[in-house]
Amino acid sequence: MLESFEAARPLLATLAGVLGLLALILWRKVPPFPALLVAAMFTGLAAGLAPDAVLKSITDGMGGVLGFIAIIVGLGAIFGAFLEATGAAQALAQYMTGDRKPGAAGVAMGFVGIVIAIPVFFDVGLILLFPLVQALARKAKKPAMYFGLPLLAGLATAHAFIPPTPGPVAVAEILGAELGLVILFGLICGIPAMLIGGPVYAGWAEKKGWLVHKGFADNSLEKAMAAEPPVKVDTVLALKGIFAIMVPIILIVAAAILKVSGTNLGVLGAMLSFFGHPFVALMIACLLAYYILRPNDEKGRAHLQETLSRAAEPTAIILLVTGAGGAFKQVLVDTGAGAALAEATLALDMGAITAGFILAAITRVAQGSATVAMLTAAGLCAPIAVAAGLGPVDLALMTIAIASGASILSHVNDSGFWLVSRFFDLSTDETLKSWTIASTLVGVTGFVIALILGAIF
Repeated sequence: MLESFEAARPLLATLAGVLGLLALILWRKVPPFPALLVAAMFTGLAAGLAPDAVLKSITDGMGGVLGFIAIIVGLGAIFGAFLEATGAAQALAQYMTGDRKPGAAGVAMGFVGIVIAIPVFFDVGLILLFPLVQALARKAKKPAMYFGLPLLAGLATAHAFIPPTPGPVAVAEILGAELGLVILFGLICGIPAMLIGGPVYAGWAEKKGWLVHKGFADNSLEKAMAAEPPVKVDTVLALKGIFAIMVPIILIVAAAILKVSGTNLGVLGAMLSFFGHPFVALMIACLLAYYILRPNDEKGRAHLQETLSRAAEPTAIILLVTGAGGAFKQVLVDTGAGAALAEATLALDMGAITAGFILAAITRVAQGSATVAMLTAAGLCAPIAVAAGLGPVDLALMTIAIASGASILSHVNDSGFWLVSRFFDLSTDETLKSWTIASTLVGVTGFVIALILGAIF
């Protein structure tokens, strides 16, 4: 009996640790960073690790993840600040929507959301582009959510599926997935997910009468945005923004494909591998943005400087939470709980990609945060990936599956749910009928396509 308990102890400790993590976040309202650290420490001690070994696991796990991610998130924040401060993001959005009919404009808004959310955060993208949603809705005489859902679906897709946003970067690092392949498969899975969860569902929901006509929320934020003069369409600035965004993505994806294919291009291949490394590619993007987007007038330069000085502020908590997620993963590895979980999962024959989706979905629905769901699922899935002997393609698809699971069912315990409700002046029921269903369609569609790609490759 005692021997059976000792054999199951790591798994029982992991279960207790995950339940404790959810309890801290949901019931005690503890922020994710200390909650993850407490869960990691408790899991290690409960599994039988010595106290000094637990502390070493936490230190190694946090340092190992942040050594790679901190640079990417920092450079990404600076790059996003250039697009925000120079007006390139708004110009790009207006250029892509243009003078299109409502249906086509809705599709364009979805792609705008994907493009904009690659360098900037979900909430920043919504704040930047909300005035454009208002303008399109008033011009077309349609509910704001007719254009808002495609935008939100695009923002959510890039936020979860496409590096260099922090979530997929962290999952890729924890799993050991190739970042370029994650970008490639994130786009392949994410674009159909955005189309179904955004413009397709928005059109269907409008016909059902689920998207109501109403005024916009009367709050200080909207008043402040409404007081700002609308940005005129600047085609040159928009094209510069698109160019600056695409250069690092192309470099990273090309380098990943070259590495996976095993093609030897000699000096050219070595150069592509160097310039396609995420650190170098994002540094190139920042330098490119500086030279082609920097304002010429004193007021514009001052605004850019102010935005750049604030760019790192939202990244601090993201880095702390990401590091704590890495610590939790390392504790699972060092206690042997990860290996035991991997054996149990593989014995169920559900498949590693499916396991990633299910674990992320359960955590997402339980506690609300997509980032916490992705990190928790990645920590649990890393040993599964090792035990299953997943190759580069399957690791990238597992990253997308985790992102898909972490995207579904945005509801009342998700801060993004209330952000959408506030901006679009929706009741809880109206937000559930619109954004919650849309987010679920995004996650489920992404997962199904990842499964199909896994069967093909």
